[in-house]
Amino acid sequence: MSYVDPARSPRLAELLSLEGRAALIIGGAGLLGSEISFALAELGAAVVLAGRDGEKCRRRAAELVAAVPAARAHALAIDITRPESIRAGVAEAARLAGGFHILVNCGWSGRKNTFESISDEDWNNDIEVSLNGVFRTVKAAAPVLAERRGVILNIASMYGVVAPDPALYDSTSFANPPSYGAAKAGVIQLTRYLATFLAPQGIRVNCISPGPFPFETTQKENPGFIQRLAAKNPLGRIGRPHEIKGVAALLCSDASSYMTGQNISVDGGWTAW
Repeated sequence: MSYVDPARSPRLAELLSLEGRAALIIGGAGLLGSEISFALAELGAAVVLAGRDGEKCRRRAAELVAAVPAARAHALAIDITRPESIRAGVAEAARLAGGFHILVNCGWSGRKNTFESISDEDWNNDIEVSLNGVFRTVKAAAPVLAERRGVILNIASMYGVVAPDPALYDSTSFANPPSYGAAKAGVIQLTRYLATFLAPQGIRVNCISPGPFPFETTQKENPGFIQRLAAKNPLGRIGRPHEIKGVAALLCSDASSYMTGQNISVDGGWTAW
């Protein structure tokens, strides 16, 4: 067996560079989606921030360009519960960016529910957005990605890996609905499925399962809840949104060129217990 001389191997900066590439980021103006958008732009990618709230995406794209002057950022309204919106959005994203090499699925919306309070309507809505929306978006974007041997990054959750501890939640307002974990577990399995079936087209598919990254409003409204989350975690704290950036950079770049079908938990050790 022969070995390549490491002195001649690609440098890490080269492997992580996204110069000349473009990314469509569903949920790109959200809490973690924004961090991913910034990360990819910082590495040189043109980014298209997409979501149901087109104005929110436009504001975030403007903030990105202000913070990263060399960045190329576009905003786009896409409703992932509507197949026609997805198809039109994928086509428009390809036009804006001259095609795209990376698809990030980070969209989510839903209501806080317990098992007792959740309705059929709430369950169906959460599955529609968090799981069906990912499937439909990948289905629409796969031909664009196949032309460029692209990358898909899905965002799941630690609650797609383990169940929430009911003792952490003291009210419906801060509950984690059963539909959320079920959908995110589906996203993890869909990632594995897609990795095997899209590999012949040169498309890699991986997944991140974030741990506790509560919104600032939640932190302010219920500090006791935040303390319980921190105490449950081996690192003894909640996550900071920017801590998603490194693994997103890895999985969207050639630094992970031999990785596909993987789910990486970014959870402070939560799922290690």
